[in-house]
Amino acid sequence: MPDSKRKEKSEVSIIGTGRLGTTLAVALAGKGYSIRSLVARRLQSARKAASFLDADVQVLTAKQLRTLIDADLFLITVPDDQIAWVARELREIDADRKEMTALHTSGALSSEVLAPLRETGWSTGSIHPLMSVSGTQDGDAALRGAFWSVEGDKGALRLGKAIVRDLGGTSFSIRSGDKPLYHAAAVMASGNVVALFDVALEMLGECGLNRKTARSILAPLIASTVRHLESKDPAQALTGTFSRGDVETVKRHVAALKKLPEALELYRLLGQRSLKLTKEQPQITRILKSV
Repeated sequence: MPDSKRKEKSEVSIIGTGRLGTTLAVALAGKGYSIRSLVARRLQSARKAASFLDADVQVLTAKQLRTLIDADLFLITVPDDQIAWVARELREIDADRKEMTALHTSGALSSEVLAPLRETGWSTGSIHPLMSVSGTQDGDAALRGAFWSVEGDKGALRLGKAIVRDLGGTSFSIRSGDKPLYHAAAVMASGNVVALFDVALEMLGECGLNRKTARSILAPLIASTVRHLESKDPAQALTGTFSRGDVETVKRHVAALKKLPEALELYRLLGQRSLKLTKEQPQITRILKSV
């Protein structure tokens, strides 16, 4: 890519080289951003991330954070409980640039956690990809099509949205104070679905199936449900026992689940929610309340 094009993009330092940090480094480099520095708790991790880039990159440990070379943008991709510490350390770096931006990638925290930087003239915000990032080498392919929550001050919003656009994603904004609720919704739709899937595997294990077989049986079922939810409201996508009002079937389910108390409690709670999506089913409601 010609140098004139590269200079249109921010020079970026990434603090945190886990799956998301490394993926962002590869993706942004592929879109013409200059990756200046990579920082990790262990130097080996930073060096591994740097090995995916076709450029010379400063690699540092977190203890060397104050020695970062100049950059326009500092992406903070560390765990949530480390972001405030990183902000305090960045405030102490010896930088010549007048305009610098810090964006963290937490889903639950707002840009307020970067207040130490904002108070010293930095532009601050957050960008969070609403997707599960499992690989680190696929770059922009791993992030393409993702929806990103973007919030912060005007400068940070502008830069955050530009990054999302460059990575082939779509940005949206919510009130900063609603970040915890937003992130809890993401956990409900992703992490908790994985946990429910594991409960279903346990239930099929009680039926004599091994986990590999159970997984191969259930995966197409959950995939078909996701396809329905892509085009239908939950009330329309709901199928099965609760949507049909099968009273006797619910009784059989409850009886069978008594040997799995945790699964029974989940069945009861989610069953009550399913009933809210259907016409009134007083008999089933009574059964679930009696569990």
